[in-house]
Amino acid sequence: MTLVLHDEGGTGQPILLLHGLMGSSRTWRRQVPWIREFGHVYTFDAAGHGRPAPSELTTEAFVDDLASAVASIEEPMIVIGHSMGALHAWCFAASHPEKVCALVLEDMAPDFRGRTAADWAQMISAWPQPFASEDAMKEFFGPVAGQYFLDSFDRRDDGWYLHGEVSTFRDISEEWGTRHFWDQWKAIDVPTLLIEGEFTITPEGQMREMAERPGTRYVRIADAGHLVHDDQPQRYREVVTEFLQTVS
Repeated sequence: MTLVLHDEGGTGQPILLLHGLMGSSRTWRRQVPWIREFGHVYTFDAAGHGRPAPSELTTEAFVDDLASAVASIEEPMIVIGHSMGALHAWCFAASHPEKVCALVLEDMAPDFRGRTAADWAQMISAWPQPFASEDAMKEFFGPVAGQYFLDSFDRRDDGWYLHGEVSTFRDISEEWGTRHFWDQWKAIDVPTLLIEGEFTITPEGQMREMAERPGTRYVRIADAGHLVHDDQPQRYREVVTEFLQTVS
């Protein structure tokens, strides 16, 4: 049986880390040591990322899968999510309010309607797999995204391979272009930190609009792309530490 929830150690308040699209639990390994100072840390591998995807690729199906994985954690959690993981975090909080006491949401917005992932998926399909070495990965993707994918891809004898189906990743993203998630956002009332990179993928102004909800703080981090926590790790650590000190 594939292990999907990983106990990263620590004591006290449970803290759950959710990765982004095409990521894995391992993409948090540089943050786990200092986050562990604030509680008992868990990481999670989303369905479709190194394990079978739900039969229906809806956000609700992914949230249901997450809920099953964390059912044994009885105390309300601080949930920290990046991109897709951020969306799943607040949708999980909306559907299971008793399970979540605070949120950290990185570079994700509620409404991408009108966008398509078709060209993006075609580009992924053309990636030169397998990547023969770590250097080849970092040369192709750049140092930040290259490390993200090194942490995520499947390593085999002849190199690194994508750890899921392109069609799955495409369809996850395509759903975001057909609906919005404002209702789920407005349904929650826990303390929340919103983090947006200067070079964000989110529609302009949406995360600031999210921050109009009471109990929400918004921080825009300069010189950061979509992978804020790896692009500007020290600044990310500072703002998350400040938040965790207030809610732990």
